[in-house]
Amino acid sequence: MAAVLERSFLEICGFERETVQRFRDITVNPGVNSLPGAVKYPDSAGGFYYEESGKLLSVTSNRFIHWTTSGDALQLVEQSLDTNLLNNAVRLRIVNCNLLPGGVHLQETQSHVIILIVTNQSVHRVVLPHPARMYRSELVTETQMQSVFTDIGKVDFRDPQNSYVIPSIPGQFPNSTASTAWLSSEGEALFALPSTSGGILIIKLPPHDVQGSVSILELKQSSVMQRFLTGWMPTAIRGDQGPSDLPLSLAVRQLENDAFIFALCQDHKLRMWSYKDQMCLMVADMMEYMPVNRDVKHSSGQGHKLRLSFSPSTGLCLGVYLAVPKRGQFCVFQLVSTESNRYSLDHISSLFATQETLIDFSLTSTDVWALWQDDENQTIVKYINFEHNQAAQWNQVFVQPPPAEEVTVGEEDDPREAYLGSLFSPSQFTTTALVKALQIYRRGGEKILDLSWEALKKEVTVAVENELQGSVTEYEFSQEEYRQLQVEFWSKFYACCLQYQEALSSPLALHVNPRTAMVCLLKKGYISFLIPCFAVDHLYLCSEGHLSNEEEETPVTDDPDAARDILQLVQCLRLIRESVTEEMACVMEKALEHMQSPERAAEQVLECLLGSDHDNVIEDVQNKMQAIQNPVNAMTILLREMNYEIETPMEDNLGAVQPLNVRMSLSQLFGSSAAVHLVGQAVCQNAMTRFLLCRDLLILQQLYLHLGGEVYFGEDGQLYQLQQDLVSRTSHCLCSYYLVRWASRCLSTAVPMDTLEANLQHLSVLDMSDSAALTPNKSVSSPQTVVELFFQTVARKRIIYQIYAQPDTPLTQAVLNWSELIAAISVYLLQHLWPSNPGFLFLECMMGNCQYTQLQEHIRLISPWCQVNVGSCRFVLGQCYLATGEGHKALQCFQEAATEVGKEEFLDRLIGGSDEEEAASAPRLQYYNKVLRLLEDVGLPELVIQLSTMAISEATDVRSQAALQTRIFKHHLDLGHNKQAYEALTQNPDPCRQLDCLRQLVVVLCERSQLHDLVEFPYVNLHDEVVTIIESRARAVDLMTHNYYELLYAFHINRHNYRKAGTVMFEYGMRLGREVRTLNGLQKQVNCYLCALNCLRLIRPEYAWIVQPVSGGVYERPGASPKRNYDGECAANPAGHRIEILELKDLQKEYILARNRMTLAQHDPNSAAIAGNASAVEMVALLIQAGLFDAALSLCQTFKLSLPPVFEGLAFKCIKLQYGGEAIQSEAWDWLAANQLSSVISTKESSATDEAWRLLSSYLERYKCQNGQYHRCVINKLLSHGVPIPNWLVNCYKEIDAAGLLRLYLNYDLLEEAAELVLEFVDALLGKGHQYFGIERPLSATAPLVWLPYLAIDQLLQALGENQSNINNANLHQKLQDKLALYYKHVSQATIRRQQNT
Repeated sequence: MAAVLERSFLEICGFERETVQRFRDITVNPGVNSLPGAVKYPDSAGGFYYEESGKLLSVTSNRFIHWTTSGDALQLVEQSLDTNLLNNAVRLRIVNCNLLPGGVHLQETQSHVIILIVTNQSVHRVVLPHPARMYRSELVTETQMQSVFTDIGKVDFRDPQNSYVIPSIPGQFPNSTASTAWLSSEGEALFALPSTSGGILIIKLPPHDVQGSVSILELKQSSVMQRFLTGWMPTAIRGDQGPSDLPLSLAVRQLENDAFIFALCQDHKLRMWSYKDQMCLMVADMMEYMPVNRDVKHSSGQGHKLRLSFSPSTGLCLGVYLAVPKRGQFCVFQLVSTESNRYSLDHISSLFATQETLIDFSLTSTDVWALWQDDENQTIVKYINFEHNQAAQWNQVFVQPPPAEEVTVGEEDDPREAYLGSLFSPSQFTTTALVKALQIYRRGGEKILDLSWEALKKEVTVAVENELQGSVTEYEFSQEEYRQLQVEFWSKFYACCLQYQEALSSPLALHVNPRTAMVCLLKKGYISFLIPCFAVDHLYLCSEGHLSNEEEETPVTDDPDAARDILQLVQCLRLIRESVTEEMACVMEKALEHMQSPERAAEQVLECLLGSDHDNVIEDVQNKMQAIQNPVNAMTILLREMNYEIETPMEDNLGAVQPLNVRMSLSQLFGSSAAVHLVGQAVCQNAMTRFLLCRDLLILQQLYLHLGGEVYFGEDGQLYQLQQDLVSRTSHCLCSYYLVRWASRCLSTAVPMDTLEANLQHLSVLDMSDSAALTPNKSVSSPQTVVELFFQTVARKRIIYQIYAQPDTPLTQAVLNWSELIAAISVYLLQHLWPSNPGFLFLECMMGNCQYTQLQEHIRLISPWCQVNVGSCRFVLGQCYLATGEGHKALQCFQEAATEVGKEEFLDRLIGGSDEEEAASAPRLQYYNKVLRLLEDVGLPELVIQLSTMAISEATDVRSQAALQTRIFKHHLDLGHNKQAYEALTQNPDPCRQLDCLRQLVVVLCERSQLHDLVEFPYVNLHDEVVTIIESRARAVDLMTHNYYELLYAFHINRHNYRKAGTVMFEYGMRLGREVRTLNGLQKQVNCYLCALNCLRLIRPEYAWIVQPVSGGVYERPGASPKRNYDGECAANPAGHRIEILELKDLQKEYILARNRMTLAQHDPNSAAIAGNASAVEMVALLIQAGLFDAALSLCQTFKLSLPPVFEGLAFKCIKLQYGGEAIQSEAWDWLAANQLSSVISTKESSATDEAWRLLSSYLERYKCQNGQYHRCVINKLLSHGVPIPNWLVNCYKEIDAAGLLRLYLNYDLLEEAAELVLEFVDALLGKGHQYFGIERPLSATAPLVWLPYLAIDQLLQALGENQSNINNANLHQKLQDKLALYYKHVSQATIRRQQNT
């Protein structure tokens, strides 16, 4: 595994793929005018690191501030590698002032961060709160924090305590760029800059929280007097210094009560001043440390630079750069003091530099870092250890190459896509460069603000295409011509972007944090970081001169012979790299992209090299190959160093054992978007370099095989080992790095939040939603590559915890070491990404974050050659197909993954949520169950059925088979496959599940009204269960909503079981009358009873009977809870009811009763609720009340009930009509029409009252009674209401029962009517009108015997006799006496004659 670090470094660009960074603009007006003829200072930059930036548990861990100056603008940015900082960018514009290069100085106290600014006319102090005061707790849990610049808008920049205009006397030396500033121990701000007299001008501002005045003093070599000048001086102070003594570079070293000011002057001398004593303590001539050069010694220095470094071990060191024409030199000194307070410089080292222009350099306790720019504006960064480097060899820094000047567009490529791919490729162009180029390309127009990465890409496309369309004058041209136009306009825009990117990439300064060893390169438009280079990469990338110096030692191996072989081998690889053309490289790229054999592609490239070896490169390679003693061993070592394969997955949850504060700090380490981007770019850079190395190694191996015995191979069998082992291993390594490079360049897709939530819900079905790898990232502020997404969401915490858990790691040291930490993180991240490792977190992360396109491409690239996690890859590929709606492809992938269950860690975790014993006994079955649940959650029932059918073959126990058959049944039923659902039901081996399925089948088909299928199924061995289920459902659900009774009726009819069918419909009718008391319910009840009658009529008479269902009974349903009493105890079962047998005639009665109920409800809908369950007697009363007398009479006859109530009711109706108003008259026609009259007379002469009396008369004629009972009850009803008896009724009744009429008269004290009746009755007996009383023959000796109601007549006579005061009564009494006397006489005569005749 490649974890050996070399001394070289790689540059990683720190700009992110986001919108242009927005600065808060603040204008500072010191109240000065522009200086006439003022020189424009060059742009500069600098950085500041916090004292505790290397402390793990600090709020300022991995936190720093960097700035750039340009004219009157100062841009300050605070960055953190651990958390995202809010409001972290601010731009100060100081009106009419130019900032001095290096004129920004930051210092921190316990409570404040103080910015000291020096311009050509003023000095300023900005006091900001320290982060430690903003976040006092050690446990900072926020993913975002406020920057120190958050409240900078509240600062009063016009406060005289913090701002001061440099006076013209003594004033600042014109056009001087030197300055320094510091804070005293008392909190005073001091600024040092060259004065007009050649000395050092010191401006002191009082402490920011103490009222005071500004003071000025000047340090002069000719005097040690202190001259304090307050405000403006009336005269100038002149010394004896000349221009040659002017300080070119100033630096300060603070002591407890003093400050040493170092000035490197034009006369090449270094002077040290004591601020406290105002005394020059030391003067050292730098020319003493340079080779003798009189011209230089007598000329003024121009580009000298001075830097300080202090460490407890080495004390104060000074680094001096002496800018000499055609050469430069660094001198490093150590400040030495004696007992007599004298100081001298101890020369440590002199380092000679190249002829390029030095931009900046930095001094640490061990190294000198330097930044140059050559004549071609190429950036050069090097560093050297000034103590332990006898060869004076500078260590290389491989800077980020600029984007290619031209984009190669293949014949098959679309020019637009090719250029967009290059423009928006990670770490190629900053967003600022793209936006500026777009603005220019649009020729001004509206300002572009806040465009997202995708929106910016769209705007660029539109702008270029519009420009192209606007230039086209012809309406028709060939495709090739259009392609050329595309290339022309896209290359024009690309060139514009190159210009801006080059300008923004101009280096300005180095920022070195000696505490963490982090080195940053500050450029005009962005910041880049230097990361350590691994040994293999160093050998492959370093220059020829550096490589020749590696012969003494190579960190890859300790064996000197192997080291020499490796160096020779690397030189061969470098020669091949230089000879491989772009077309040849494209052959390898295309082969890997299209999953072709890398070995075959390497052969093609080798053939091209052999065929075009005009520079004899291959011959040089062969010569170097001859010098390699053991090429197989050298290649094996190289492959071992480049291989990140591990045998076991990395441990998880290593941070759980750490204290809370440590865990919280570790969880935030490298958590900012900037750090995530840096790590991703580090991995990308590593993969790019290793990919080229593996490519060249594979070509070299093909050359070995091509040459065969012509090349020395050392031991026997090495050629065979090369062919059989090393070539395949190199090919595998090449494909792995190609995959990692692709992943580190491939941008992730922005996914809507609802899609992420839906995906997480689907994954919860797998019982894996709590996995950190599957947790979606919801806080992405800018586009990320999939590697960055993986590192931020999943890998970062795991890697940090893993590093912390190891002994002697960067995290266990007192101070965080940037180089070691970023290298360790890169190694562990590459292990996670390495396709041959057993871990599967990377693909899990892409699946959890809905990166389906990227995931499919990843699996496509590794499928031909990677045999690790094959099943897991197929599973997540199935997930991708599910998300894209390709269910059948997903099912195929899930089936292919099943063969690897129990062999791969991811699939084992997938089934780990199930019962452990069950999972261990049948892991594949558990896998199928998880997939089935996933398919069900997604909503793919057809696939569930297919997979369940396949899974049945894996199920060995009844329980599993039953569960799968149940699942098949359910989804067939949901899909409407009724026949297949029934078949699955019959094949279910579990009786309980079978019964549940049967119950569900009945319910669902009934709800769908697919009753034909339900009835037609044979139900072999399930007939009784079906009947029980339907009966249970019928008795449990609403009668008007579901038709289970009708279903059961059809079920029995279909099987010719008419008695059961009749029983079902009779029970249905009973419940309808009891529960559904509506007109619709009554109509259904009538139909039910009719069906029941028809069923019994189809049976032979001796079997035409049914058992009457218990009225109001409670039907016990399977699974129902037992009934309990008020005490909570189970209630005793009710006593058994006597079984009643209902024959056909009984059903006929019920039908008639139901029909009358319906008739009543139709006539009066409001009565339906009452009539629904009324008995026959109750129905008669209701019918009478409604005026339905025909129905009432019919019902009475059917149930053998007495008729008088009907006649009484009709009589009462007549009474009401006779004495009622018009409203009653009009309403009466409704119920009169409902009764069948022989003829209804509806003329003006006939009223409703007449019709009612006529109806009563017709009933009395129709329903005759021997004793005149119906007449008597009618007359009684009339008399009881005081209504005169109609003559026709009197005549009818006296013909039937004159005695009864007499008694009624007596009962109601109608004496006159009674007397008249008796007189008429006696006359009838005597032969006068006998036919009106129903007497066939009057009184005679030969006629039948006649009689008189003597008792009633006696009562009448008594009543008349008792009331003799009434003349009418007296007359009637006399008439009766006379009539009776006459009657008795005739009776006596008739009796004598009868006796005589006999």
